[in-house]
Amino acid sequence: MIESFAPIVDAHSRILILGSIPSVKSLEASQYYAHPQNAFWFIMSQLFGFQKDIAYEARLKILLRHGVALYDVIGTCERKGSLDSAIKKIQHQDFREFFQSYPNIEAVCCNGAKAYREFTKIYNGDKAIYPLPSTSPAFAKMRKEEKLEKWRIITEI
Repeated sequence: MIESFAPIVDAHSRILILGSIPSVKSLEASQYYAHPQNAFWFIMSQLFGFQKDIAYEARLKILLRHGVALYDVIGTCERKGSLDSAIKKIQHQDFREFFQSYPNIEAVCCNGAKAYREFTKIYNGDKAIYPLPSTSPAFAKMRKEEKLEKWRIITEI
């Protein structure tokens, strides 16, 4: 059974970036978006003006300073490898409790189609939901620069 990470969030968070569940590389590193070819940290560094290779904790602090939280829609599941298509036996996070704990979150940006599908299955509240292209290297039909252009929306929320 694979378990997601705890959320990276604080009382000032306004935007929640929601993935599906951490990849094998991320689980090994105990870090969100740890695969070196995942475009997530490239995109965040471009949007918020930092070097993508700074220490992980420093990157997290920058996101929080900009009101951005990280979490995954899936709490636990079974999966061989890292592909979302291999995910089985899904248990979702408790978003009712999460949003009660963090009431300033006004928007959810779903990192990829799987995160969007799973989140919209279980959530029908009043948060704005933005489906964004996956930053995963498995989503190769879009270059990271194209993904960056789509992800710019989070700076306008």
